[in-house]
Amino acid sequence: MTSMRPRMLLLAGAALLAACTTAPPAPPQPAFDARAAVAAVRAAGGAESSELDVRPLRDTQVEDLREDALRLEREGKDAEAAAALDQALAINAEDPALLQERAEVALLMRQADAAEQFARRAIGLGSQVGPLCRRHWETVAQAIDMRGHAATPAGRNQDAAAQAEAATRQSAIQQARQKRDACTVAAPPRY
Repeated sequence: MTSMRPRMLLLAGAALLAACTTAPPAPPQPAFDARAAVAAVRAAGGAESSELDVRPLRDTQVEDLREDALRLEREGKDAEAAAALDQALAINAEDPALLQERAEVALLMRQADAAEQFARRAIGLGSQVGPLCRRHWETVAQAIDMRGHAATPAGRNQDAAAQAEAATRQSAIQQARQKRDACTVAAPPRY
């Protein structure tokens, strides 16, 4: 019987230790990839061949600034691209495509609030259908997602309030994507 007692004590100690362990930490949240977010926005705007896509005539000075901004973005000079687009917006502040491009550069610069504001202004001014409409709403979704990544540092356990906030954020992203999907309208038949 004496040999059984140390075993029981050992088992009891192991059970106590097992009861004291904490749950493993949540897996770290991947960092927000701004370039991938902008690629997703632009992919959402991919026009289908049978889709209605209205494009206005452009001012040549604005077009030059837009091309400069695109070149600067490709070179990784996002702040300079934003400045070029801001100059273009000073010429034509109500161009939804220009506002959208500025929103995308704001995403690249990790300025979620500015990205969403530019996209929402573009939504208010632009067509409620087509590729550009889808880009606007995907930008809104990406900006909300970006703010979520900033609010929840990688590896941090979330309390109930943070979990509720994350659920609200996911709902807002889902709503933006539903509106994005509603932007697709087939072109009228051609005879």
